Amino acid sequence: MNIFSIKGQIVDLFARRIFPGEVTVGDGIITAIREVSDAPKQYLLPGFVDAHIHIESSMLVPTAFAQMAVVHGTVATVSDPHEIANVCGVEGVQYMIDNSKLSPFKFFFGAPSCVPATGFETAGATLDSKAVEALLQSPDIWYLSEMMNYPGVLHGEAEVMAKIAAAIRAKKPVDGHAPGLRGTEAATYAVAGLPAGQAGITTDHECFTLEEALDKIKAGMHILIREGSAAKNYEALAELLTLHPDKVMFCSDDKHPDELALHHINEVVKRSLERGYDLYDVLRAACVNPVLHYKLPVGMLRAGDPADFIVVNNLTEIGVLQTYIGGEMVAEKGKSLLPYTAVIPINNFKAKEKKPVDFEIKAASETPVIRVIEAIEGQLVTNQLQLPGKIEKGLLVSDTAHDILKIAVVNRYEPDAKPAVAFIKNFGLKHGALASTVGHDCHNIISVGTDDESVCAAVNALVDCKGGIAVAKDKDTVECMPLPVAGLMSVANGYDTAAAYTKIDAAAKELGTPVHSPFMTLSFMALLVIPSLKLSDNGLFDGRKFEFTGVEVE
Repeated sequence: MNIFSIKGQIVDLFARRIFPGEVTVGDGIITAIREVSDAPKQYLLPGFVDAHIHIESSMLVPTAFAQMAVVHGTVATVSDPHEIANVCGVEGVQYMIDNSKLSPFKFFFGAPSCVPATGFETAGATLDSKAVEALLQSPDIWYLSEMMNYPGVLHGEAEVMAKIAAAIRAKKPVDGHAPGLRGTEAATYAVAGLPAGQAGITTDHECFTLEEALDKIKAGMHILIREGSAAKNYEALAELLTLHPDKVMFCSDDKHPDELALHHINEVVKRSLERGYDLYDVLRAACVNPVLHYKLPVGMLRAGDPADFIVVNNLTEIGVLQTYIGGEMVAEKGKSLLPYTAVIPINNFKAKEKKPVDFEIKAASETPVIRVIEAIEGQLVTNQLQLPGKIEKGLLVSDTAHDILKIAVVNRYEPDAKPAVAFIKNFGLKHGALASTVGHDCHNIISVGTDDESVCAAVNALVDCKGGIAVAKDKDTVECMPLPVAGLMSVANGYDTAAAYTKIDAAAKELGTPVHSPFMTLSFMALLVIPSLKLSDNGLFDGRKFEFTGVEVE
């Protein structure tokens, strides 16, 4: 039996007190916590939990993600394998589970509820209610992942309700995803189709205003304050830490590897404490509320708990000195102690190379008015603009002077599908193009660029490597970062992936984009369940009306 003790200032989140103490660990369990007369000025507290994340969006397989996250004091994640499920189906979900078991890090996966997210796009797989119910029977599946089809919930669609009912039968929580839903609609969404008094959809991480969050809390939901690489809602929602501390958790949702190299949930904790929010409320959101809500076997620094805890230098900087998971030290003084195991990739990629002519749009009018997606920094929602279109030789083209660029989505699952093409504002490219096979949620190829030749070159680079991210400075100069695992994840370790991503992110910014995380932002421009205007492989989509619309305004 492996027994050791460690002393420090114990942060007891349940008694809301700090005291000098000694924690004794035996065989991965905290066997005793006792108060002592003197202890070092280091602080022991439960490890951090990311309450909602897509590991795939870090471009890392689970073991590589764990290797980096533990350095920042994260010991567990509530992980939705929705991204790889859209590419590879149930096989992809199992791939994530199998890889995660090679690490002591605590991954808790959900059953993806919306594969595909809508019927308006092409995915690599479909998970119907029978497939979801089968997944929910697995002890490796802890909850039903975000129910993005909120119109389906509100209208009581049979397949949607069957998935929710399967989770209720399995006694597993249901995660929500309902951006902008307010008032009676939020209340209906939370309990749709369920007997009175029974918990239905219990969380939401898509709130972008405090008023929306308060409506959902009133409806009985917990709010996950999201601070990811693209979507950042902390500023709007931080007041919930005071108003409803028992209903709040922290999550990143999507985290690129360059940012994960720098920080994770620890950064949100630090910001909250700097702003004067109560220490115990902040740490409960980061360490305790997710464990209680999802009933996770993660320690909360109590005798009898798994020995999942961290040691920090003080309660202002939250500098992580050591991270323990199951009694094993997995990080010390900024260095990960977890090894990385090489992986064999899986994929689903059939697209063939395209030609520049495939990205042309013929103008229907001599003075066209076009619908333009307006990307918003730090948000997944977009606006729908109507602006004058630029014509050259009878074709609608990018207007770099007014920052109106071509955007295209190419079906990766069929060899000869015609690209869908539209226009977008606020990417700010002065020349060239970006492309990625990380394109939520179906992960077709998505590209933005200043001219058809550059867009085509970036897309074809990804066809050649069967998935990744690419920067085309022009039609002849292309830099590519392959992502061999489903076109979403690298086979390299976390730090090498972060370095490669940092390099290609810099190349993207050399094209002129002011966007903080251009590839992450680009990936959400195909996410149809987030209004108001997006692009799927089948065409321009109005997320308010939930229907396709034309590029030109008639």
